Amino acid sequence: MAVMNVNPTRMQLSKLKKQLVTAVRGHKMLKDKRDELMRQFLDLIRETKELREKVERELNDCNSHFVNAAAVMSKESLDASLMSPKQQVNIEVDSKNVMSVEIPELKPSNRTSNSGDIFPYGFAFTSFELDDAVMSLNDLLPDLIKLAQYEKSCELMSAEIEKTRRRVNSLEHVMIPRYQETIKYISMKLEENDRSSRTRLMKVKDMLLDKAHHYSA
Repeated sequence: MAVMNVNPTRMQLSKLKKQLVTAVRGHKMLKDKRDELMRQFLDLIRETKELREKVERELNDCNSHFVNAAAVMSKESLDASLMSPKQQVNIEVDSKNVMSVEIPELKPSNRTSNSGDIFPYGFAFTSFELDDAVMSLNDLLPDLIKLAQYEKSCELMSAEIEKTRRRVNSLEHVMIPRYQETIKYISMKLEENDRSSRTRLMKVKDMLLDKAHHYSA
């Protein structure tokens, strides 16, 4: 591991030790964040998988109803029946913070409260198969919106987990070892300088004593 390019002084040593403590604390916090994100991500993945399977079953049923309706009605009649919808679905987009990740919350609401407004046609010239198709599509819509919310949340959480993982690895395998090696290097240099200074002082002391008392004579 490469040592940082710093001056081997006591002030720098004290600064690096503080930075090491901060890096170790940050590493622990990021690991805890990563682990909690992973736990919540896996829970959300399970919910998303179950909801997707449910939506796919409902979509198959919905398609079957429309196929049945198309089989008993002409294409022109079917197109005309669905051309002018009376109901409208509005989606309120909000968000909530999960471990510093802003995940979406989608809240659908109908323009009107009348349940009959889902049928954009009169019942005199249409088949009950088309009624079943429209009702199944109406029942499917809330789950479809919730699935979109879950899958977007999974995407955002996955990106945050990957970003946090890179930061944890950078601290664990690069920054913290580099701080440790640099601290060790500076400590060794300071100890070496101390020994050199003591040796010089001892030599100066011997020279002064020799000069004062003529020990060498």
